Amino acid sequence: MLQLGSCRGSILLKGNRDVFALCCALQGLFGVPELNCPEGFQEAQDKALQESEQLVQKACSTPPGPETVMIFDQLSDGLCRVADLADFVKIAHPDFAFREAAEEACRNIGTVVEKLNTDVELCQSLRRLLADEIVVRSLDPETRRVAELFMFDFEISGIHLDEEKRKKAVNLNVRILDLCNEFLTGTHLPNKIDKHVLPEHIRYNFTAEGNYLQVAGLHADCPDDLVREAAYKIFLYPNAEQLSRLEELLASRNSLAQLVGYDTFSHRALQGTMARNPGIRHVWKDILRNSMYNIDPGLYCPFFSLGACMEGLNSLFSQLLGISLYAEQTQRGEVWSEDVRKLAVVHETEGLLGYIYCDFFQRPDKPHQDCHFTVRGGRLRENGEYQLPVVVLMLSLPHSTRGAPTLLSPGMMENLFHEMGHAMHSMLGRTRYQHVTGTRCPTDFAEVPSILMEYFANDYRVVNQFARHYKTGQVFYAVLDQIYHGKHPLRKSTTEILKETQEKVYGLPYVPNTAWQLRFSHLVGYGAKYYSYLMSRAVASMVWKQCFAQDPFDRAMGERYRREMLAHGGGKEPMLMVQGMLQKSPSVEDFVDALVSDLDQDFETFITDS
Repeated sequence: MLQLGSCRGSILLKGNRDVFALCCALQGLFGVPELNCPEGFQEAQDKALQESEQLVQKACSTPPGPETVMIFDQLSDGLCRVADLADFVKIAHPDFAFREAAEEACRNIGTVVEKLNTDVELCQSLRRLLADEIVVRSLDPETRRVAELFMFDFEISGIHLDEEKRKKAVNLNVRILDLCNEFLTGTHLPNKIDKHVLPEHIRYNFTAEGNYLQVAGLHADCPDDLVREAAYKIFLYPNAEQLSRLEELLASRNSLAQLVGYDTFSHRALQGTMARNPGIRHVWKDILRNSMYNIDPGLYCPFFSLGACMEGLNSLFSQLLGISLYAEQTQRGEVWSEDVRKLAVVHETEGLLGYIYCDFFQRPDKPHQDCHFTVRGGRLRENGEYQLPVVVLMLSLPHSTRGAPTLLSPGMMENLFHEMGHAMHSMLGRTRYQHVTGTRCPTDFAEVPSILMEYFANDYRVVNQFARHYKTGQVFYAVLDQIYHGKHPLRKSTTEILKETQEKVYGLPYVPNTAWQLRFSHLVGYGAKYYSYLMSRAVASMVWKQCFAQDPFDRAMGERYRREMLAHGGGKEPMLMVQGMLQKSPSVEDFVDALVSDLDQDFETFITDS
């Protein structure tokens, strides 16, 4: 029915009556009343699980019809509204007690979801609907697609297996959730080194802790070669526990895939995506096998203030989509850090579309990763009102200083535009069901709006001071991901595979005693699907060249983009959305040409901290 992250831990908050009274006076996180203190996650979780039990009973007793799909979506929405929020809080909240409470909620709800995905009686209620031809013909296209997507979730979870194997599938899924959470946490943990090992003049670049220095990233934007070299070797130094987690995660995914009837986890993951087309899959493999990146170590870094970038985005959205971003005052306790800003997304005629919480700045224990989180999906409520979407954009930008505002490197600028593309997808989707709201669509389509925004970021008419920018090594990531999730047992260790793939794709020698794959956090959310960035880049390239290259502020094209691509979320087949935007059906050759022409441009690139 849905996929969640996972976690574990205690959720008790130590304190006295005064602390409890203070908590009760606070506004809850994101305006959720229960979440004014860590114990609130238990309350929110219990409420969601109680409501889910009632909805399961209702779904099983309701005659086949559109109401069945609505009940399934209510069930999904109730669980997602707690789980999605907790999924963000568990990694981003500065208070350990909140993170721990959110982790426990994620794990508990994730376990329930996996059990529901193998609930035979619940599945039968949906199967009866889809087997009734008269009822199916009466469904509108979006309702029918959502029903089929729910059934798809049952099928890939092993609903067809006997009871013993279904229990095994649930246990494997829960273990995978745990491993994903543990691996994700490990990708962000800093490595320590005795400060005396490093030259004194570069030590200030790293956080001091007694006689040790903490290295929490690759420092790819630092102009000092020695700092980048030290960060690379220290941050990527192999960790035995993290390596063990990765190996167990890959093995568990392979076992799950084979248990439910697939040759490999990659075969299972590609179901329901644009790349399920065998012809497209074949040419992707050729591209991944033969593509090379030329890397120039020289970096040209123009800088932009965060304020100027946000003004640029606001201007672009206003001209293209009739949308403005307005800063809103938050209530006490609504945000998790004082530097988080809340933006209201307002359309010139339709009014308020939703909210974006901007968590842009670095802080201790915050992962160095740029990403978009859905906190609440949009859907049409039973009373006829629309549930407005709420999302978080998380970046890792430096704070402003007394002498200068926050300045962005080209990579930071591109990432800001990329993540804002996800946010607009979430804001402009107006689906009836939250199960397909915004970015809840096939992974290889979900990245199209975000990658398209990179083209706007690179257009001199949009940001006239913006020079050529660097792109991440997507081919390398995609190749590595597909090998890791291919046939098991793997022919070599994950580090040996990394070395071989890096030398083939980049033409660069492997640095001894490093293990970049242990920092590859996308193996959690994009397992066997990292090729999605390539697929999405091909689509975005076609859309940009045909629709926006001539005039990036074309309002008519902006409206078509919203109508044909953003509005549907996952409620429409991705290829149909692409066809609607391009006004034609792209062939396999069109996809290949678009991607190859994009990869063959004479640009510089470097490995960034993903």
